[in-house]
Amino acid sequence: MKMADSQDIEKGSSGSLYQPFFHKDEKQQNSHDNGNLFMVILCTFVAVMGSFEFGSSIGYSSPTQQGIMEELGMSSEEYSMFGSILTIGAMAGSISCGRVADLIGRKGTMKMSSIISIAGWLIIYFSLGPLSLDVGRFLTGYGIGVNSYVVPVFIAEISPTNLRGALLTVHQVAIATGLLVAYTVGAFVSWRTLALTGMIPCAVMILGLYFIPDSPRW
Repeated sequence: MKMADSQDIEKGSSGSLYQPFFHKDEKQQNSHDNGNLFMVILCTFVAVMGSFEFGSSIGYSSPTQQGIMEELGMSSEEYSMFGSILTIGAMAGSISCGRVADLIGRKGTMKMSSIISIAGWLIIYFSLGPLSLDVGRFLTGYGIGVNSYVVPVFIAEISPTNLRGALLTVHQVAIATGLLVAYTVGAFVSWRTLALTGMIPCAVMILGLYFIPDSPRW
């Protein structure tokens, strides 16, 4: 009996106890794995558009200070308020988005944050005074506050364990890249044009969300 069992194991596992008894077709398995990996990478790319937006929003106030103050006649105190109100909006967004993400899903929350950020950038673009600038800045801050929570959560939930750390690192890289782009582009364009470029990652995210699934955990 023992000899028969040993022969069965040898046939089913190709001589190794560490191999499964039943093997899937290797080509089919590789194709399935490649498809899953592509979808994970696509989901991560779409999600980190929110991280890129985070960096762009933070970096916006630095290269645009002189142009805004001269065109709108703002004082240093008024511009300081404009620059810092972003963090107030971000705090409000990060505090309030947890429950929202559980109710409408990670995709719905990211779409909401993108719409709010686009509204904020449009208000900044059409601003004629400090008040409207502050309102737009607050809205963009709220949007990136939401992204600071939901983007890492979404990536962690859709990533396999062996790739989770690497893919979550992309979140931080995208933030730094957004800062770099804001500083670089801001040196060559007006502050209104830079506000329009801030909407690009939001638009890419909204479009991309139609092609990716929600996280399986939600």
